Amino acid sequence: MSHRMLAAAAVALMTALPATAEEFKLDARYTDADGDFVADIPTDPAQLVDPATLIFAYTPVEDPSVYVDVWKEFLDHLAATTGKTVEFFPVQSNAAQYEALRAGRLHIAGVNTGGNPIAVACSGFRPFAMMAREDGSFGYEMEIITYPDSGISKIEDLKGRQLAFTSETSNSGFKAPQALLESEFSLKAGEDYTPAFSGAHDNSILGVANKDYDAAAIANSVLKRMVARDAVSEDALVSIYESATFPTTGYGMAHNLTPELQEKIKEAFFTFDWTGTALEAEFAAQGESKFVPITFKDDWAVIRQIDAALGVEYTCN
Repeated sequence: MSHRMLAAAAVALMTALPATAEEFKLDARYTDADGDFVADIPTDPAQLVDPATLIFAYTPVEDPSVYVDVWKEFLDHLAATTGKTVEFFPVQSNAAQYEALRAGRLHIAGVNTGGNPIAVACSGFRPFAMMAREDGSFGYEMEIITYPDSGISKIEDLKGRQLAFTSETSNSGFKAPQALLESEFSLKAGEDYTPAFSGAHDNSILGVANKDYDAAAIANSVLKRMVARDAVSEDALVSIYESATFPTTGYGMAHNLTPELQEKIKEAFFTFDWTGTALEAEFAAQGESKFVPITFKDDWAVIRQIDAALGVEYTCN
């Protein structure tokens, strides 16, 4: 989906914002001299790091150990390309991921869609890649799901019921559905329905399948992967809403890695052959088969627009 189509999808999802120049500010510890909305690589050699071991983390999931084997072949390729030892870090929460990036304990990461702006603004995250299909298309949809015979067959039926979100930094797990429910259906959290927070998309999906939640807002890319590996039965769920397409997990690195190392990391992503790998098997359900270049300024414009509509501020502690 093109940047223009993504922007149109955002306008369709919520009340249009005033046509003013966008402001996106990084934490004071970072600079953005070139205006690309991400932290510049330090020019002072004393501020650069070239670690012997690179730490990689995938976006938080219910059971991070599942993804150790999924990412192994890619991480072996990353190690061979960079000449570094590479370790998988099973991060437990979005907040822990951002803090690890900010503190220098995490070097390369896949950050969830809604979390990219705060990771960029507060943790010096430099996203540069995204998973895509063979034709170069990418993205996922937010779905609101329930279980059969829940008594919920349309959005309006959520009134008086419980709706599970994932975390407040998630685009499809919180921001987009909250904006949608309020702007298009006049349903306010805490007034018209009871919000709950599961912590992760797979938690929400399993919670609905087990009838712990009446309904949940989730990323359908996660649902497709769980169905493909028999972690949940498709028959246990019913979808009552599907959104426009959003960009998916953004892959990037800490801003203060040496320029040479950053180029090697990019090379590893864009030269990795997915054919026959565990990564291909895991993400085949949504058709993803390669990494493509992205820019935070352009590809995340729709997400920043959603945040602006919700009054989200990227406050760095």
